[in-house]
Amino acid sequence: MPWWVSLVILAVSAVLGAALSALMTFNMAIWFILTAVLYVIISYGVTRAKVSRRKATDTLWKHLVYLAFIIALLPLVSVIWSVTSIGIPGLLEPGFLASDMRGIDGTIDRRSQEEGEPVLGGIRHALVGSLLITLSATFISVPIGLMTSIYLVEYARGGPLARAITFFVDVMTGIPSIVAGLFGAAAVGWFLGVGNSLGLGLPTRSTMGITAAIALSVLMIPVVVRTTEEMLRVVPNELREASYALGVRKWRTILKVVIPTAISGIAAGVTLAIARVIGETAPILVTAGFIVSNNWNMFQGWMTALPVFIFRQFQNPTSPNFSDPSHQRAWAAALVLIIIVMGLNLTARLIATFLAPKNTGR
Repeated sequence: MPWWVSLVILAVSAVLGAALSALMTFNMAIWFILTAVLYVIISYGVTRAKVSRRKATDTLWKHLVYLAFIIALLPLVSVIWSVTSIGIPGLLEPGFLASDMRGIDGTIDRRSQEEGEPVLGGIRHALVGSLLITLSATFISVPIGLMTSIYLVEYARGGPLARAITFFVDVMTGIPSIVAGLFGAAAVGWFLGVGNSLGLGLPTRSTMGITAAIALSVLMIPVVVRTTEEMLRVVPNELREASYALGVRKWRTILKVVIPTAISGIAAGVTLAIARVIGETAPILVTAGFIVSNNWNMFQGWMTALPVFIFRQFQNPTSPNFSDPSHQRAWAAALVLIIIVMGLNLTARLIATFLAPKNTGR
């Protein structure tokens, strides 16, 4: 059929979709879905009537695939649009990124809402907490995950211990984040109790940044193990055998041949693992608590991360009767968190591209 027929069908579908949506209280999302469904149905009918049944069936399945893709994309676009449109005003408030919540009380938020004054308070303490906790979790998880993957691929070769490790890694992948938080709190609490019983003078409370980092590492390690394991298995055995033929020892072959070949995938996997845990709320709420000011000490005192800040601003507004400023700060913090996660995913793709082995043609 001519190309303009598709445009006519689309226009008719849009009009009919708007009419049907108006009968059910007009909504953009409902109108869009109705338009897409009507377009698929009308296209199938017109193609079958004017061309052939076979061509109509082919067109139907092609449109269904496109429709499924669009429906799958809608929630992501909706989330990004909602958070961006609602969060930008708070993000543009002066000092939002450079200040914390010290001195911000209900009186200040009441003036902001009633008298139109700028919304004070920011997320500096939450940004610092997220950065320190996530970096510490990365320093814990990456060596453990990398060494485990090397053992599974290069040494174990499918033995009983390797199967047991693989099983437990799969189990850890499905562990709820709150369970990881409880484990971190219990493990650090036990360690502090033993240390203080020996007179080491350790902190008495386990609620601190390093506890949250340990809890997040429980969630990160399975991701790092799985991604690194897959990347190491992709490395051709010919490279290993060529290194062995030159008399290079196994550990040096792994260090100089295998890991450099797989480094792009490993780095991308680690970056995605960081993006996976930086938005966790439950384990940090259990293990690090919540404060309104900066804390740079991972081993002493409570600490706040961005997800916990968002939760607290929604759940417990600074002024319960004037909650708009707290909600504005929460939406702006959510926008910052989405920007960070999207940046990490983009970084993972760039790492995979630039660190991938180059084919020199030799």
